[in-house]
Amino acid sequence: MAEILGNCPVCGSQTEITRISCESCDTTIQGHFKSCKFCRLSCEQRNFIEVFIKCRGNIKEVEKELGISYPTVKNRLEDAAGALGYSLINNTSEDSKRKTILEKLNNGDIGVEEALNMLRD
Repeated sequence: MAEILGNCPVCGSQTEITRISCESCDTTIQGHFKSCKFCRLSCEQRNFIEVFIKCRGNIKEVEKELGISYPTVKNRLEDAAGALGYSLINNTSEDSKRKTILEKLNNGDIGVEEALNMLRD
């Protein structure tokens, strides 16, 4: 059975459920129903949230499970939160600088000592 589409595959707008049926007793209810917030998440976002919950929010465990870096975990979490309607955390220039340094360290572009020095400045 197909999953509910929370967003229109053509224009991206939020969809509306207008009919619900029960296979067991053949009851059908028609009306205008909202889909749940989680239906608005993409498949990738739902998978990420499932792993995040499975790991009880432990970012190190999420990193291991998905084979991704700390900044990527944070970005995916922000992306999912935004899709659920929660405003994104306001990144200050200091946060942005720290994030860039950590990404460079994770990618091997800089060493630990260099990253520590950059973070201290």
